[in-house]
Amino acid sequence: MPDRNYLLGYGERLTVPIEIRRGGDSKKAPYSFRQARERLAPMLASTAGALETLPTNACPGGEAVAALTLHPEYFAKSHYPGKLLKHAELRAVGSRPRRIKPDRRSRSRKPEEAVTTQLFVAGRRSSFREIAEEASEWKPDSTVSKELPAIERVSPFAAAERIRPLPDGDEPLAVEVVLHASEEPRDRFIVAGFRAYLKELDLDPAFRRIFFAGGLCFVPMRATSLQAHEIARFSFLRVLRPMPRLRPVSPIMRGVSFAPRGVKLPRQRALDPNLRVAVLDGGLRSTSPLTRWADSLDTPGLGPSDPQQIEHGETVTSALLFGSVTGQEAERPLCRVDHHRVLDANSGHDPLELTDVLDRVKSVLDQRNYEFFSLSIGPDVPVDDDDVHAWTAVLDEYLSDGRSLAMLAAGNTGEEPDDPVLSKWRVQVPSDCVNGVTVGATDRLDGYWRRASYSSRGPGRSPGIVKPDLVAFGGSQREPFWVLDPNGGARVTPTVGTSYSAPAAMRAGVAVRAYFGSVLSPLAIRALLIHSTDLAGHPQSDVGWGRIPTHLDDLVVCPEGCVRIVYQDTITPASHRRIPIPVPRTGLSKRLSIAATFCFAVSVDPAHPGNYTRGGLSITFRPHKGRFDPGAVHPKAATFFRLEKLYGSGRRLRSDAHKWETCLHGRVGKRASSLDDPVLDINFAARAGGHSTPTSSAIRYALVISVEAKGVRDLYDQVLRAHRTRLQPLIPIIQIPARPRTSLFA
Repeated sequence: MPDRNYLLGYGERLTVPIEIRRGGDSKKAPYSFRQARERLAPMLASTAGALETLPTNACPGGEAVAALTLHPEYFAKSHYPGKLLKHAELRAVGSRPRRIKPDRRSRSRKPEEAVTTQLFVAGRRSSFREIAEEASEWKPDSTVSKELPAIERVSPFAAAERIRPLPDGDEPLAVEVVLHASEEPRDRFIVAGFRAYLKELDLDPAFRRIFFAGGLCFVPMRATSLQAHEIARFSFLRVLRPMPRLRPVSPIMRGVSFAPRGVKLPRQRALDPNLRVAVLDGGLRSTSPLTRWADSLDTPGLGPSDPQQIEHGETVTSALLFGSVTGQEAERPLCRVDHHRVLDANSGHDPLELTDVLDRVKSVLDQRNYEFFSLSIGPDVPVDDDDVHAWTAVLDEYLSDGRSLAMLAAGNTGEEPDDPVLSKWRVQVPSDCVNGVTVGATDRLDGYWRRASYSSRGPGRSPGIVKPDLVAFGGSQREPFWVLDPNGGARVTPTVGTSYSAPAAMRAGVAVRAYFGSVLSPLAIRALLIHSTDLAGHPQSDVGWGRIPTHLDDLVVCPEGCVRIVYQDTITPASHRRIPIPVPRTGLSKRLSIAATFCFAVSVDPAHPGNYTRGGLSITFRPHKGRFDPGAVHPKAATFFRLEKLYGSGRRLRSDAHKWETCLHGRVGKRASSLDDPVLDINFAARAGGHSTPTSSAIRYALVISVEAKGVRDLYDQVLRAHRTRLQPLIPIIQIPARPRTSLFA
């Protein structure tokens, strides 16, 4: 046995498949069939008439797009109006969340505002006209009758709804047009039709920069405010918005009373030279001392470099290699870094270059050479609840297989004032990724800490509402983050920003990987980092799940009276697994606490922001195997993940939103007498475009469970003895030479 209680691994050996039968849908409809028909018939007629008025060249192939808004009570994937769309020869091309107040609610309840889904449906204009003409003749026994009450409104998707606020004036603006068009051959007519439509408007989009991601087509171009309104009449246009610039890479700290100071750099190579982390940023100087541990690589199509971008690239790489260098000597790096330069002199000046930068980022990711990468750059724009940006879609799809861990800087807009149109203080794109880890910044390394004032805040989109995921030290006016001076010399200089907290957090993940080797997947390391966070009483919108530990022991060693188990497995759609929580049967104190963190990776639907993730986990906590509800087959359920803290009341978000989150973290306190073979039952549900799909593949998940009982000094040993044939301590494969409690950030 080791002299320290290291994490217990292979928890998946404890899990077993189970069968859970669900009851049928007994939903009471808010409208009778007759009421639904009488409401929808005039809406369909009005919508068909509005589509007929569109210019012919704005409707490629004679097709147009309308909006179909579901009643807020019909949020489940099983309520998708598939039969109606098929009957009308229409297809869903996208959706977005909407807040509406329906005309009626079921069971005579008072109508109130709630979140629902607005579908964008496409088809020939003649199909819209035909369905409008037959609507008044529908019978109660018709194919579509049961789906009519699910629809609250049908309306044209007007040009004015597609345009985000633009500055007034006659000067051409850099804008981004997003079309409902995939890269598939079936959608080529849409892109060709848009090109022809713009030609008739005497406009020339930057089609060499056209970009596809998840059923959407992103087209950068220049247009005046007046021209934008004409462009927005194109029927397959989803949104037209100002093209954001790249986030500033210049230092954000001013007037600090700290001066650069000398430092001694280590002479050794990286602790694990075979472990490489990708940094995508502004590049390194050819004479940089960092090249002892970092390789500088240029991506294709780059122009000349910019001095500020090089400075940013140097300092970000320093943060990953050394953390904040608070002492007279920098720590030995844990890994090697491949620094890919993706920025050039045009990147920060020409907004249309943003697409080129993303293309370079994608070229690195497409190599599939990295399990770990850090990104401290991106568009200077906050998360958008209604639409997903290309940067977010590209990164989420790359990370969807669960084989990589990405640390993404949350942004430095936390001090921006409230704006009625755009909440600039929210996390910046692509920090709204659901498969990546968004990192905010704290103002202190140790002691009493809080969110650094500049660190961008949450919430994120739903799913992905807990953003940032976590926080790490990023520096402040009173305690800066120390990085190797980018101007040369053996000295360090002060700075602040989430550009440094993100690679510093990556250093924590890399330390776990170097310590244990490949026995823990990147997804399991993500779960472990989040599981080990400390909220410290701060608002979740400020710090996410909390601050990650500043010492390695707090991640890899179980303290006295605590046992921590890691589960790594896959699960297929519509299957259920029972996950035992190892709690000893005897010798426990009166109360104990159980904490659990689920992380899984999944494909995404960028055209459906409100139904963004294509899979989700339903999780049920059953604390006592001998207690049942009347007539139940499985033990009685109890609350575990207190989701109301994440989502507020049911009036704020859909009631099933939690299951589509890719990360859940919770803790409960229980009397020992209330527990007997406690378990977590999980079910994986798959969807595409907001409705169920039978074709989704299995997903990877990672789970970390902690059981803590104060005063029970041998709790770890009890659990290990009870499950000695399946659970095993994770033994370090290297010795990290450092102080007794290895600091992760300094």
